[in-house]
Amino acid sequence: MVANGRSFQVGFDIPAKIGDRIDDIHTPALLIDLDAFERNVSRMADSAKAMGVRLRAHAKTHKSADIALYQIKHGGACGVCCQKVSEAEALVNAGVKDVLVSNQVTDLKKIERLAQLTTRARTIVCVDDADNVDHLSASAQRFGTVLECLVEIDVGAGRCGVEPGRAAVALAKKIAGAEGLKFSGLQAYQGAAQHIADYGQRKANIAAAVEMVQATVTLLQQQGLQCEIVGGAGTGSYYFEGASGVYNELQCGSYIFMDADYKRVKDKNGEFIHEFENSLFILTSIMSHTKSDKAICDAGLKAQSVDSGLPTVFGNADLTYVKCSDEHGVIADPKGILKINDKLKLVPGHCDPTCNIYDWFVGVRNEKVECLWPITARGLAL
Repeated sequence: MVANGRSFQVGFDIPAKIGDRIDDIHTPALLIDLDAFERNVSRMADSAKAMGVRLRAHAKTHKSADIALYQIKHGGACGVCCQKVSEAEALVNAGVKDVLVSNQVTDLKKIERLAQLTTRARTIVCVDDADNVDHLSASAQRFGTVLECLVEIDVGAGRCGVEPGRAAVALAKKIAGAEGLKFSGLQAYQGAAQHIADYGQRKANIAAAVEMVQATVTLLQQQGLQCEIVGGAGTGSYYFEGASGVYNELQCGSYIFMDADYKRVKDKNGEFIHEFENSLFILTSIMSHTKSDKAICDAGLKAQSVDSGLPTVFGNADLTYVKCSDEHGVIADPKGILKINDKLKLVPGHCDPTCNIYDWFVGVRNEKVECLWPITARGLAL
């Protein structure tokens, strides 16, 4: 099989073939429960439609052309977000026609690639630096294209973005006056709020962000500048931004998969987020059980990202993933229920960087492999 310009062999590079049962899948492998995945996609599409806002699904979660195109065709997405020019290129090459690089692109060579991409798809980029405007304009003129720009404002994450208000207006005016560029609105993502477990605190953080965004939109309107896009929001807060009357585009990503960290985030009833299901799993095999109370699996550090905590064992409260090293994961098994070659489904602690480790998603329905989706932009960081 050929994907992403590479040849793969089942059992060497591909963990399964269509029709295999779960027990036949080589591990560790990245599984998608297709029924749960499709329900998640549908629920977010319905929510965005009910709130009267667009959904621009964030592809950094999955980096997969197959999933991006599914979200556009079946999930109500107007397009996708990416974090890297290379991700955008990979998805446009696969047929995505509307992409926002929800990040700054300042390297001159990458700006050239971005401007070139605009000849094949609607391409939008975030800006928070006046000199960057000049470089983007020069490249867009060189290719005879129009590159859309969002002014990114810092609404509390403390990362990228100019200050809301007058600084944002000054930058927007410079974009609007630059040849080859179009001012299309604001990028206002409060990333730091997404995983605040307490509902009230998370709501207060987003309320403060909405206030800053509204004030900036008003100042822009006073200068004759309209925001076609006011974008932001994530899986942990989309209902706040979507109902604000200020945001008109959501940038949620993790909702399709969910992960162990998102399942620690509570809703207004004090329960953990339940409208979206775990659909992404690391399938792992037990390879050693010399200790009566613990088993060793083949999903260690190299099979996942643990920056947001360790994975959880799906579907069995008696088992706990307690620690890992490069190639080994330790499963606490106090009742001694596991056997050599048993397979477990782990819910990764953080889905986005975990997906970036693998070449394939193995789509499973009714305990059988239904599809194999290459992770199109896997490892692309330029």
